[in-house]
Amino acid sequence: MSGVFRNNGVSFLSFPSQDSARSAEFYRNVFGWKVQVRPGHASFEDGTGHVIGHWEPKFRAVGEAGIVPFIYVDKLEPIIERLRANGGEVVRAPYPEGDLTVALFRDIDGNVLGIWQRGAMD
Repeated sequence: MSGVFRNNGVSFLSFPSQDSARSAEFYRNVFGWKVQVRPGHASFEDGTGHVIGHWEPKFRAVGEAGIVPFIYVDKLEPIIERLRANGGEVVRAPYPEGDLTVALFRDIDGNVLGIWQRGAMD
């Protein structure tokens, strides 16, 4: 957990969610995040250990009108398959951006996030 204590680094995110246990399961299944679920509360550590956070019922889903966090992945295709299998939706299909490939998805709570990989999709 010491990776979150980086001066001036983004280290904590609150994701809007009306069902934090369900959201925790979604992100665990899709991205392999470490999650901890307790009655009425769920928290996470991302795959790098540099970002932690929780799912918060007091906030409304951000949708496409707010800040869009992007998650780096080695390969987009298996992530997109897991997103769909777990109730997520691709809102912008993979597209090239310089030497990257980027896509946008909506999670099960309506939040829009991005995923990206280096290079073109295979």
